[in-house]
Amino acid sequence: MPSDEVRLYLALREAAHQRLFAHVPWLRAHLFGAVEGYARGIKVDTSKLEEAVGQLDPTHPEQLQEALQQGMFQPEDTPEQKAALARLETALALVEGWVDAVVHEAAKSRLTSADALRETLRRRRASGGPAEQTFATLIGLELRPRRLRDAARLWASLTDARGVDGRDGLWEHPDMLPTATDLDDPDGFVHREHLDFSELDKMLGEAARGEGPEDGDAEK
Repeated sequence: MPSDEVRLYLALREAAHQRLFAHVPWLRAHLFGAVEGYARGIKVDTSKLEEAVGQLDPTHPEQLQEALQQGMFQPEDTPEQKAALARLETALALVEGWVDAVVHEAAKSRLTSADALRETLRRRRASGGPAEQTFATLIGLELRPRRLRDAARLWASLTDARGVDGRDGLWEHPDMLPTATDLDDPDGFVHREHLDFSELDKMLGEAARGEGPEDGDAEK
């Protein structure tokens, strides 16, 4: 592939990431919140750790390396931690899927290698790059390539069905984003009606100011 096209395609992906995080102020905290939710559940069982260490022969350091590789010292995830990992995987898939869909739409008619570059990035994701290895090492999260493809298909279908504004409008509120279940059925999500959270925000704002709805509205 022409090196200029490779650089441009990668630059487009970086620009898309920057645009998304710049225009969705709650997104960064949302991702960190999922990581923090996982971290809060980490508990070290010192008795189990002492027992495991006692079984190792200090004269054979390779046993320690083998134990680390087999996850002997890794604590078992709690249900809350598993839920936090599921939220994080879904959020990351939505981010990467949005970037994939937006960049492909921008590049497909302008870069002759757009399709090949897209497939290259997907295969690299499947084999595991530095980001995937970091998440896997720190919190045991493995980003599934199928999840990323589902998210990319969902965002592309939303663009076709609702236009760019309708697609990007879902980033206005975290509760409007697709869930893990929605990624299992992207087409069903695309054609489903969504709540208008602008009215909810308006009501919450009025409540914070001590204002109430009119009597007639309250009865409704």
